[in-house]
Amino acid sequence: MLPFDTKLVLDDVGMRFTTKTGTFEALAPVNLSISEGRFISLIGPSGCGKSTLFNIIAGLLQPTHGRVMIDGEDATGMISRVGYMLQKDLLLPWRTVLDNVILGMEIRGVSVFEAREKARPYLQRYGLGEFANNYPSTLSGGMRQRAALLRTLLLDSDLILLDEPFGALDAQTKSTMQEWLLQIWTDFGKTVVFVTHDVEEAIYLSDEVCIMGTRPGRIIERLTIPIERPRPRSVVTTPEFTAIKDHCLKQLGHDQATHLPDAA
Repeated sequence: MLPFDTKLVLDDVGMRFTTKTGTFEALAPVNLSISEGRFISLIGPSGCGKSTLFNIIAGLLQPTHGRVMIDGEDATGMISRVGYMLQKDLLLPWRTVLDNVILGMEIRGVSVFEAREKARPYLQRYGLGEFANNYPSTLSGGMRQRAALLRTLLLDSDLILLDEPFGALDAQTKSTMQEWLLQIWTDFGKTVVFVTHDVEEAIYLSDEVCIMGTRPGRIIERLTIPIERPRPRSVVTTPEFTAIKDHCLKQLGHDQATHLPDAA
């Protein structure tokens, strides 16, 4: 029996794709259990299956085998059980910031009036109030990502998937957005699964980091981050943080080296 606070379970989830040249295994069986309210990051090399795994959790892909459990129920292949944000903000250029933020609520049947009334205080609280009537083309990259993230968080879902949401931002804006995300995560209390190529970002943001190996994608280590919250930005220069980062990089490098085509 699963603990009562388990939000997400991946039970022996695997994925094979068939192409003109044959069948290849994108994901080896993945088993993972995530407790409610946790912030978990997935890191790994390009092509290791992180986005494929996200698409399976979101119900956009049906796994070849295994199942996805959300709140103790089989949610395999079911959409609308999670909030899912991609690296591209996908804001609609003809809608204002406010009306972009409420789009998910509208799709789920909330009236425009009610959705706007619910969203306005959040826009004000999280730095978008003065831009509510602006169009996306007038916003900076960071502001666009704020709007897209609020749109995701205002969905009626306690499980949020974030697929490299800050990957296209410059270093300074990324740092600001990380702080902003942690504040929102603390306020909303949602369970977050976060994909990133940035090892430092993963460690700084997360309760746990799952290191994925080269194709077929699989979790080679699940690492608890023992750094207390709240975490000042200066924590990234501490010996404890540096040791964790070095360990993650060594694990990634070792896995890639042992899975080269000519490796024994």
